[in-house]
Amino acid sequence: MKRIIPHTVINVALLSFAFGQSAIAQESGSSTSEQEVRQAIEKYRTALLRRDIPALEQIWTDDYFFVNASGEMLSKAQRLANLKSGATTLGSINEEEDLKVRIHQNTAVATSRVTIKGQYSGQPTSGQYRSIHIWVKGLTGWQLVANQLTALAAK
Repeated sequence: MKRIIPHTVINVALLSFAFGQSAIAQESGSSTSEQEVRQAIEKYRTALLRRDIPALEQIWTDDYFFVNASGEMLSKAQRLANLKSGATTLGSINEEEDLKVRIHQNTAVATSRVTIKGQYSGQPTSGQYRSIHIWVKGLTGWQLVANQLTALAAK
């Protein structure tokens, strides 16, 4: 019996250490993923401002959709057509509130408040919006599945 107690204590200590390391590894992985998503968002912002069609084709998943501030849902093909034709042009996209990124395994949800100046679908736009992005991590890295803008009332 006396020999079992030290073995049990050692095993419990080793298991506690192993599970503690697992939690630390998860936090570190989540932090790395968060940084990757933040970089992907910056790349996305730059591509929108420059109307960089090849970059956007890679950033958006094939089934990507966008809900604009008017509540219209646009597919990847529709958004690309708007950008190619000049119906959508953005002069500036400024983060007005801390970008929050939440990682859930291979999915990320990013929220922020932005000020946008330009035009969407041929309609002039300028104002503050609540933005939400849904990203997934695949074989080629993080891609945008969906995003939505909600117009905020002027204060």
